[in-house]
Amino acid sequence: MGPTRNSMVSSLQRSGTFINSLIGALTIGGQQLFSSFAFRCPCQVGKNVYYGSAFLVLPALILLVAGYALRSHMWTITSEYCCSCARPQRRISPLERKLACLRFFSITGRALVAPLTWLATTLLTGTYYECAASEFASVDHYPVFDNVTASKREEIIAGFPCRKSTPSDVTLVRDEVTLRHRYQSQMLGWILITLATIIALVSCCLARCCSPLTTLQHCYWTNYLHNERELFEQAAEQHSRFLIMERIKKLFGFIPGNEDVKHIHIPSCQDWKDISAPCLLCMGDDLQGHYSFLGDRVEEEKEESKSEGIELKP
Repeated sequence: MGPTRNSMVSSLQRSGTFINSLIGALTIGGQQLFSSFAFRCPCQVGKNVYYGSAFLVLPALILLVAGYALRSHMWTITSEYCCSCARPQRRISPLERKLACLRFFSITGRALVAPLTWLATTLLTGTYYECAASEFASVDHYPVFDNVTASKREEIIAGFPCRKSTPSDVTLVRDEVTLRHRYQSQMLGWILITLATIIALVSCCLARCCSPLTTLQHCYWTNYLHNERELFEQAAEQHSRFLIMERIKKLFGFIPGNEDVKHIHIPSCQDWKDISAPCLLCMGDDLQGHYSFLGDRVEEEKEESKSEGIELKP
């Protein structure tokens, strides 16, 4: 049962549906907490619309930007396919560009989960919309406002979201306006959910139709990208540890964790100055790039810096 359970957990973690559901649940929980503790409608003329709109739209924009920024594949596509200021290192084939576009649309779909969930939840709740739309409520057909000046009417209407500041004689009007705003907000929320669902379905169909890969090839490519990053990170970590150990040994004379230390080297002031200047990664015309922040004073000699590799002795 242990391997089977681990396999199921790994499959769920790699599933886009599971990740999207988790993001949506966290967004809904965050929205409820945010509404309970942070949102307080000012109930003042000229401020309700800005305050309510800000709480409705700005968090969605922040979640959208964060959704793009937290995707590692987004930075890979940006650096390898979209950045025109960098010197081209290799020729990009049309197939690679199509796959990059397909990956970008996939990233966009996942990045839109959180902001659309926020907008749908807030619209179904109706609190933010009620605050923003309170100043635009039409109350001309109510007799109670016939002898009220325009400025006083605007002040009363702006105070509808704050029930304590509403006069007792317009309580029924306030309740009707509140129900109308809740109805409008919830209708907009359901329309947004319906449109998002239809667009997501159509986008998936178009992406599969326009994709240069078959279903099995797409499944293999997805697994390949996941395994490529995972194995590369493991190999990079191990390789960098070996290389850094060799260079630290040249700087200090021993390797950390070695109990049999016979010779040590005291770095000079110049050594510390040299290692403070970082080396750029493969930005020049050298055949072998620099991998660490240890400067020229601790680089290997010419004959050792050739691309022969490092011999690791037990």
